[in-house]
Amino acid sequence: MSKDVVLESASLRVIVRPHVGGTITEILHKPTGLSVLGTVPWEPVDAPLESGAAPDEPAWLTRYTGGWPLLFPNGGNACSVDGVFHGFHGEASITPWEAETSGSSIRLSRRFDSVPVRMRREISLDDDLLVIRELAELEGNEPAIVMWGHHPTFGSDLLAGEFEIQSGARSVTTDQEYNPPSNPLHPGATGAWPIVAGKDRTIDLRRPLAGSHETGMAALAYLYNFESPWMSIRRLDNAVAATLSWDSSVFSSLWYWIELGGTSDAPWSGRARLIGLEPNTTRLAYGLAEAKRRDAGTLTLQAGSAHSAFIRLHVCRPSGVVQGIDLDGRARPNSE
Repeated sequence: MSKDVVLESASLRVIVRPHVGGTITEILHKPTGLSVLGTVPWEPVDAPLESGAAPDEPAWLTRYTGGWPLLFPNGGNACSVDGVFHGFHGEASITPWEAETSGSSIRLSRRFDSVPVRMRREISLDDDLLVIRELAELEGNEPAIVMWGHHPTFGSDLLAGEFEIQSGARSVTTDQEYNPPSNPLHPGATGAWPIVAGKDRTIDLRRPLAGSHETGMAALAYLYNFESPWMSIRRLDNAVAATLSWDSSVFSSLWYWIELGGTSDAPWSGRARLIGLEPNTTRLAYGLAEAKRRDAGTLTLQAGSAHSAFIRLHVCRPSGVVQGIDLDGRARPNSE
């Protein structure tokens, strides 16, 4: 029997997996019947990782659905900090959470093993808007340095046709170390969103595959210096769009991950079609130890204090280019 929880509103059907990271595994837009989160070309293990710390990316991927995990207190590479081992993409994403449902919302709670922090999360639906509110409280006496981020991965029907990405970012930097053969971006290049230098041409990250004759693409970039903290993916046929917005006081950067059939190695086997738009405290996806060493942005939790954050997703049938968000986090209609 499935341990998944189904939340429903008039416009959305959302599946949450409390026993594996409190991960959101599916978001269906009911008026169109279209799904917006990605899936992976393998069968994920429907059970938490017993150790609570994935030693590397292949181990973490055994639990990855292509959906929306939480990354805490680490993101990216497994590492050790002050004698504590932090698994790939953090304890929060692959361990069980206590859960309580009420109507179209679910409340999740976990006291972490790798840091003395208790986090409470609420995932709720307001018609076509999904809202996540989180509160992290340090229960120890010594400060704790953490990474905190979200890993929403879009795909399925949202990427089934041609698509474009819009953002409130001003600046973008490509990852300096992630450089597979199918990466068209010049490692370490910096530009004004959405334009960045490629290896043999300028790349417009709004439509990453436009003008390319390659069969696939795998790339990683970081967006920052947001005029307004939002990102949107829209099908060019206006069948569906998903617009993400977040608390920029906590999540000051965003990891923009592209996996469009570009990784031929197992378990990807060139069959994944995913876009990750991932708000995070930290600009680099190399893990907590490297974030500290490179001063790439972390969050320090102090004794007796709590930090709160929110992130929202609006799913709709758009009327054209998404130009921003309103105060509630819904996509602003095209004014043309």
